[in-house]
Amino acid sequence: MTIADVEWDAIVIGTGIGGGTLGRWLAEAGQRVLFLEKGLADARSAENGLSETFVPEARAVRGLWPDPLTVEVDGVRQSFYPPLGAGPGGSSVFYAATLERPERHDLDDVPGRPHPTGGWALGFDAFAPYYAEAARRFRVYGTPDPLSAEAPLPLRDPPALTEVEAALMARFRAAGLHPYHAHTGVERVAGCGMCLGRKCPKACKMDGRSAGVEPALVTGRAELLTGAEVTRLVMDGARVAAVEVRVGGLVRVFRAKRYVLAAGALGSPRVLLRSACEGWADGVANGSGLVGRNLMFHVNEMFALWPGVDGPATKAISLRDLYHRDGARLGTVQAMGIRASYGEIVFYLNRMLAGRGLSRLAPLTRLPAAMAARILGSAQIFVGLMEDLPYAENRVGADGVVHYTLHDELKARRRAFRRAIRRAMPGRRMFLGVVPELNWGHPCGTLRFGDDTARSVLRPDGRAHGVENLWVADASFMPTSMGVNPSLTIAAWALRVAEGMA
Repeated sequence: MTIADVEWDAIVIGTGIGGGTLGRWLAEAGQRVLFLEKGLADARSAENGLSETFVPEARAVRGLWPDPLTVEVDGVRQSFYPPLGAGPGGSSVFYAATLERPERHDLDDVPGRPHPTGGWALGFDAFAPYYAEAARRFRVYGTPDPLSAEAPLPLRDPPALTEVEAALMARFRAAGLHPYHAHTGVERVAGCGMCLGRKCPKACKMDGRSAGVEPALVTGRAELLTGAEVTRLVMDGARVAAVEVRVGGLVRVFRAKRYVLAAGALGSPRVLLRSACEGWADGVANGSGLVGRNLMFHVNEMFALWPGVDGPATKAISLRDLYHRDGARLGTVQAMGIRASYGEIVFYLNRMLAGRGLSRLAPLTRLPAAMAARILGSAQIFVGLMEDLPYAENRVGADGVVHYTLHDELKARRRAFRRAIRRAMPGRRMFLGVVPELNWGHPCGTLRFGDDTARSVLRPDGRAHGVENLWVADASFMPTSMGVNPSLTIAAWALRVAEGMA
């Protein structure tokens, strides 16, 4: 009997943090699970980063998203390779393992901190136990945020600070800030820093592959089919009857009792829109007309800080002093794990000049960059991760093209964030961007959940409105983007959805 002949308990489309976490939960609960992954499988010992090649075929075998992403921002169209993965584990095999829990005001309408949507359909307290369980499953280490009023996550002890980290922590505290050791999902701490932002060949980093798909396969109740692109859902009234999949140039059909979309906020809505049929003329689960809409990212505000001592790059520092200022929703500040030495300083100075139309002055940046590198040592790059808000016109279509408008309120908040960083950050620093920079690795919100069928695509349990046997377990469900990395929230959501399915 082949996998196409089996009626599975659940078919999970996508193997990132959401799909991997949910599929593992179901398999360990005794259910038969088939993972369908568009990307190709590679050797477990493979190790590479996100931007090492721009040849589609080479990208595919390295687990990178093979095709350029076409985007139209403020009416200007361009194409580029996004920082996304396509293979077992999806984009998570490349992530920096940052697993931060949001604040209560990210999900609830807190007095004094009004929520732009009135609050999520499920609030902080409903998510809290799943955040804790996700932290345990992903082996998260770090220290509690000293500004948080919530019970801390079950965190493992972090490794000792390096000289650079200790110097930066001391400088932040002297300036009245409240840094903490960033929450990171790494199994074996010693010697694992090299895998942050890269594939980990030793399964040290906890991602959708190592903490999801691989443990699911060990149960003997799960199978993984790679190179399997889901072209559409085959509908039978209000039920999904099968999925149509292109594998190696052939079209095959797979059946299950229940189906889970976990192809990401850019991929999952495309499947629904491509599945338009009788009874679902505008796409499956699209009675609200919101499938693919309310697309959000984060806005990166990158800057360099010189710690005063030289040493390796750090990813260990995070702080939320600027998370919410003067009624504005801003975001987290965290180290990126990148050093800005001479070459990087030249690059960012030239990019700033280009943004002001002064590219002709680029040759003049070499001397100040060399002097900065020699006198100040290598800088550490930090990012302010600013919340994006939902707008229906920001969307991804069935063709995969992203349409996005930079709204005036986002530009105003971004200016406020830069001012707050400028005033708060002690010592020597330099901003590394001129125009708003969208974080293309953090798409979310295109299948938002809620109680109102006219204003949402999913129910609070993750099931699609109007479809009996279809759930979603990726960042699509989020009604707002929050001011933190989405990974832990995706994992917590997947655990909650899996529990409800069972």
